[in-house]
Amino acid sequence: MIKQKLYLHYQILLGVILLGALLRFWNLDFKPLWMDEVITAIFSLGKNYKDLPLDRVFPLISLTEIFTYQPGKSCHDIALNLISQSTHPPLFFCTMYTWLGWLQHTGNWIAKLRFLPALFGVATVFVIYWVNRIAFSWQTGLAAAACMAVSPFAVYLSQEARHYTLPMLLISLALLFLVQIQKDIFLQRVRVWVWCSWAIVNSVSLYVHYFCILALVAQIATLVSLLIWQKVRRLRIWFLLTLSTTGIIVSFLPWLMVMLHHSKRSETTWLEAPQHIAPFYQTIINWILMVIAFPVEQQPILTAIVCAVFMLFCGVWVGTQAIKGLKQLLNQPDTQLPTLTLLSFSVWVILEFFAIIYLTQKDITVVPRYNFVYYPGFCAILAVSLVERGRGKKLIKSPLAVVLFIGVVSCIFSNFNLVFQKPFQPELVARNFNQEPSVPLMVVVGYSDYQDVALGLSFGLALQQLQTKNQIQLAQTNLAFFDKKLNFQKVIDKLAQLPPPQSARLNLWVVASGLRRRDFPQKLNISSQATCNKDDKQYYRIGIPYQLYRCDLATD
Repeated sequence: MIKQKLYLHYQILLGVILLGALLRFWNLDFKPLWMDEVITAIFSLGKNYKDLPLDRVFPLISLTEIFTYQPGKSCHDIALNLISQSTHPPLFFCTMYTWLGWLQHTGNWIAKLRFLPALFGVATVFVIYWVNRIAFSWQTGLAAAACMAVSPFAVYLSQEARHYTLPMLLISLALLFLVQIQKDIFLQRVRVWVWCSWAIVNSVSLYVHYFCILALVAQIATLVSLLIWQKVRRLRIWFLLTLSTTGIIVSFLPWLMVMLHHSKRSETTWLEAPQHIAPFYQTIINWILMVIAFPVEQQPILTAIVCAVFMLFCGVWVGTQAIKGLKQLLNQPDTQLPTLTLLSFSVWVILEFFAIIYLTQKDITVVPRYNFVYYPGFCAILAVSLVERGRGKKLIKSPLAVVLFIGVVSCIFSNFNLVFQKPFQPELVARNFNQEPSVPLMVVVGYSDYQDVALGLSFGLALQQLQTKNQIQLAQTNLAFFDKKLNFQKVIDKLAQLPPPQSARLNLWVVASGLRRRDFPQKLNISSQATCNKDDKQYYRIGIPYQLYRCDLATD
């Protein structure tokens, strides 16, 4: 009987992992790459910004050459690129470079770029199972794995070619060892290998994402609080905590000065100051999005209102059920300590978030993806609370079943780009660019920094994908990046120095961050032979403005 139960248990676990994999790998290349993913691609392919064709016109078809794997690079080379041109530690990009090197001769490069983060996302489903299994029981382990597998937030992160799922996996592993340490303290035993494993995982995570520092601080604060609350006086445990923490700090010292340098770069200043209590309700919205995400972005107003109200209703209901279950867990001696451990971790990270927001005046709650830092703890607590709340009820009628169902539906919406749409919406910009396919097209991006370049490349890639799908001749479409650091007049002067267009008509789209509608001139010239007139009806702004000019070649 026990063997049969174990067999069924592992069958269910395998099914949950496969479901998580299906939701993460399904339509993996459906959404366009956005600016940050383009930055990932540049560094992960062994290149840097100096390899990009700037201040000249090039055909859109050349994007394929730009985004090709450059062999012969080492992790040291990639780290040097990141030190001078980015704000991130190197380990994720080195791992991606190795991965892309293995697959350089196979398949769609966008799918390959997102495949490894999706794989890390699937691995996190398995690890969070072990977190709750060790902390509570086998059943709650399955519940945590299921919640992670169908979370629209976790699936969204897994389909991003960014360094979010790898640190989330490492944070989950760190929580696994944190729970082991908590169990050992309760059982009055010391296992050095557990402490060593905890230290190693946290050390590695710091070289993946700087926000893992927040997770580390939250774990240390949780352990200290736990030791004080349990009145632990064994010097060996306090010594191991001190030694492990010191080892983690020492391991990061070689990169510490780089991190301080990165913190002062202009790329870190884009977040706006918090608007009064906005971070508080934005945090609650982010919690709802971890469970349910229905179409609200770019939808008809009635659809958006209905979906928003339904999400709010579900969020309140799930929150109520989770809080009631949490109270039950805290009142039971056998579940009190592990519940407090996971809850403490999550609360400490959230407190750190608010400290960053109000002390540095950078509202990180406007970016849901940053919540990856505490999501493993949130997921584990949510799952066990819903299981506790559903005790004595049929599975199909339990709160957990409802959460899993709306999670699957939300993931389907996400996989078809109806929720968690990419910032700056490259696919929509590409459709606007391509509204007259029969007319030759040129897209000019004025850039002040390399982020503007990455954004323009994301538009170019979306346009290339759209034109390839519609079998449009890519050779008739050109792309150019012109420096506008001092002022936009430099872009106008560069356009005037270009050779005349090869066709009598040309649609010229000008993308210029920081410009207002009235700042775009009424006329532009390409060489001295083509006059381009602004089409006042074709001005758009999605984060940045872009304007259509219709050009005619002068004839004698």
